[in-house]
Amino acid sequence: MRSLLFVPADSPRKLERALASGADALILDLEDSVAASSKQQGRDGAAAFLATHRGPGTPKLIVRVNALDTGLTDADLDAIVPFAPSAIMLPKAQGGTDVQHLSVKLSVREAERGLPADAISIIPIVTETAAAMFQLGSYRNASARLMAITWGAEDLAADIGAETNRFDDATYTPPFALARNLMLFAAASAEVDAIDTVFANFRDSDGFRRECLAARRDGFVAKMAIHPDQVTIINEVFSPQPQEVDKARAIVEAFKANPDAGVLSIAGAMVDRPHLRKAQRLLARLAAG
Repeated sequence: MRSLLFVPADSPRKLERALASGADALILDLEDSVAASSKQQGRDGAAAFLATHRGPGTPKLIVRVNALDTGLTDADLDAIVPFAPSAIMLPKAQGGTDVQHLSVKLSVREAERGLPADAISIIPIVTETAAAMFQLGSYRNASARLMAITWGAEDLAADIGAETNRFDDATYTPPFALARNLMLFAAASAEVDAIDTVFANFRDSDGFRRECLAARRDGFVAKMAIHPDQVTIINEVFSPQPQEVDKARAIVEAFKANPDAGVLSIAGAMVDRPHLRKAQRLLARLAAG
């Protein structure tokens, strides 16, 4: 996945429009974009959409449920698990134990519905509270369901009382740059994909492109979007170039032919095991779509 587009689950019009956005995944949102009085409408909308739109050629369907401490998560899962979304996005995750807690809830419902074990993956949002920042190392080996990690800056700003999380040039202020960087390390430690957070000013396409390029430079492999117009830029920036794919394949093949080698020379450049791991991850993402 390169692009993940948020869509309010209680808006059939926006859900249908999102299908034409070109996003690799749609995040059917039951949390922030759905008012408290519309939660059941959102659940019904997500369930109906999941039941109708699946199969080849459709984006992956992810559901952002309400946080575990809201008392709403069980009702969210009861409504959507029967339709087997690709993943659950867990907001305000406080650490690996929250992923484990959600995994148990999913296991019970998968068994009740006759779904394969661990059929539904988990993507936690791991930086939305100050307390969560001190648990970022706990996602390693937390669950086989963990497929990626992402982060958020808006709720964190509210939690710490920050007046803003960005400078005038749209770059992050130090507390939020720190959260971003630590989340990137958390994903690397857990050996899962790192997904960058949203860019709220969807009319600032130049600023958005700069942020996408910086994210890819630093090791993120995908980015979330809040507007369909952002999807094209994400897909362009995060799509591996043909020469990158060719290089990755050459590295993998070279080490396959020389399994005991620690360092090899390929096209005049020295490559070692870290280069091999990077190449394998890139090819794995391509294979997974």
